[in-house]
Amino acid sequence: MTSFETILVERPEPAITRIVMNRPKARNAQNLQMTYDLNAAFDAAVQDDAVKVIILAGSGPHFSSGHDLRPGGKNAAGTDFPPIGNWGGFAEPNAHGRFAREQEIYLQITRRWRNLAKPTIAEVHGRCIAGGLMLAWACDLIVASDDAQFCDPVVTMGVCGVEWFVHPWELGARKAKEFLFTADSWSAQEAHQLGMVNQVVPRAELSSRVLELARRIAAKPSFALKMTKEAVNRSVDVMGQPAAIDQAFALHQLCHAHNLQEFGMIVDPSGLHPSVRKPPTAAE
Repeated sequence: MTSFETILVERPEPAITRIVMNRPKARNAQNLQMTYDLNAAFDAAVQDDAVKVIILAGSGPHFSSGHDLRPGGKNAAGTDFPPIGNWGGFAEPNAHGRFAREQEIYLQITRRWRNLAKPTIAEVHGRCIAGGLMLAWACDLIVASDDAQFCDPVVTMGVCGVEWFVHPWELGARKAKEFLFTADSWSAQEAHQLGMVNQVVPRAELSSRVLELARRIAAKPSFALKMTKEAVNRSVDVMGQPAAIDQAFALHQLCHAHNLQEFGMIVDPSGLHPSVRKPPTAAE
């Protein structure tokens, strides 16, 4: 089995692959290496005909703290990793290059994961913040521990939410506005009441309960599972979700352009965590 720098790939049963984000010191913040490690692991699971269900989990105290905004060794989209999208223009200056980069590593790759041909389950515990929401929302089902907390605080950074903007679909329009406007967190229990989370289980039972759910799904015929996922996803697409996400992504880029003029950087620095405002003192 292929080894990766930022994730672990487990095979708890022949029909189930469990992909574990493994940057616990960074609270599983998603850097570029993790983005492409995840993509390669998802691809391998999809191409393995024995695998019928894919679980996405995180090691350490939290599922994911979002996108890793700190400078890193491999941070050039289209250069450090072969691109998977069809946009190009990564080396272009100003908004062109930024739009190309975020199309590749945030928008299109999340859309790609959402459309994987096999059922996926997000196993969420602890904090699930901003880009972490994108990872969970790309999955078909979400099972959360009873201590899980969700938040998209990106409005505090002067931007209209994360790039995979499905908040109204996941939370309903009014709750989406509330959580975005306030940058408040919502609990696993509230997420369940809103229909975003399928099940809430005790933290100690999370992995075993997710595995049991995956086992029940894996007992069904592979082709029927694929076609059922396709039917539901296409139904949501016909309702207009792809167009809504694309227009929100364009507004996201407008926010970046505004912040660059206002603050000299693509986000409002007052909304950044102190660890991101200055280079890290030591490598993780």
